[in-house]
Amino acid sequence: MTRKILLLAAGAAIALTTGLALTSPARAQSGAVAQAIAAGTVGEQSDGYLGVSGSVSADVRAEVESINIKRRAAYTDLAGKRGVTVADVAAATGCQTLANRVKTGQAYRIGTGAWQTKGAGAIALPSYCATAG
Repeated sequence: MTRKILLLAAGAAIALTTGLALTSPARAQSGAVAQAIAAGTVGEQSDGYLGVSGSVSADVRAEVESINIKRRAAYTDLAGKRGVTVADVAAATGCQTLANRVKTGQAYRIGTGAWQTKGAGAIALPSYCATAG
């Protein structure tokens, strides 16, 4: 990842707290997705998108895909405003999400690595997330 990720991470923190990076539709999820997140079969990824980490119904999988489409639209809008790539915005938001929104017992994934379950401590973030916390 580039130095832009480090710079965007601070901006993503502000955007997340003010709701700019992920608009309500991009964050919205049904009870079924919320249950899948709580069960660890759906989780957050360092790339800023939700992923399926276990066996889920076709409806949950479709909703995860729909949420990711909305997230990509929000990232695209923010990237255009900041003059950076969509991937940079998504990764910066992913850093913030992993650092601040993944709760104990929830699944998460760094890069293409294995799915992990968050314990009581902080998630060991990738080096490009240095300013995310």
